[in-house]
Amino acid sequence: MAKLYHVPLSPFCRKVRLSLAEKKIEVELVEERYWEKDPEFLRRNPAAKVPILRIDGKTMAESAAICEWIEEKYPEPSLMPRSADARYEVRRLVGWFDDKFHNEVTSKLLYERVNKKVMKLGFPDSGNVKSGAKAIKYHLDYLAWLLDHRRWLAGDTMTLADFAAAAHLSSLDYISDVDWNRSEVVKDWYAKIKSRPAFRSILADQVPGFPPPAHYADLDF
Repeated sequence: MAKLYHVPLSPFCRKVRLSLAEKKIEVELVEERYWEKDPEFLRRNPAAKVPILRIDGKTMAESAAICEWIEEKYPEPSLMPRSADARYEVRRLVGWFDDKFHNEVTSKLLYERVNKKVMKLGFPDSGNVKSGAKAIKYHLDYLAWLLDHRRWLAGDTMTLADFAAAAHLSSLDYISDVDWNRSEVVKDWYAKIKSRPAFRSILADQVPGFPPPAHYADLDF
């Protein structure tokens, strides 16, 4: 069986988990305390980052490259559209969430509230938390604008762009940092994603010392 070395609330790990689950690829999840930089872990990925996927005799790192490999190796059900223009839009939005959203929101909220405590790096920086809480409103409004024009984020079909966005938002939802009342269309989109079988293991995550809110695993939230 394939192995995925991961951290439960990492949006990059969650994106890979969702891709694997959507394609019904069984994988053993192995939690990795990457910040401790264990020598065996560094042999798997000298960059000292998760996720790391071991599958088909290969060891792969970097979530974007892993997801592209999964898509090419296991093309059904497809998470990438056929046309070049549509594939560009998926990649653009994946980049938006893994770069811009991550830097402006995820790193300011999730990392300050959870990662610092887990890694014993001190207390959250209130300035960063305020910055992230302000920035997420802009991003939720951008999602609402996209969904006002499309059925899914990148077009008429669900793609990797939706999983990238849901990976970040689900991690933040675990710590109650998403205002789902800000946009009904965004909430409805997330409810559709959340109800997919691929999302079940995500909703079952438990992080010691950080119990999720009651609505986290509720499909009718």
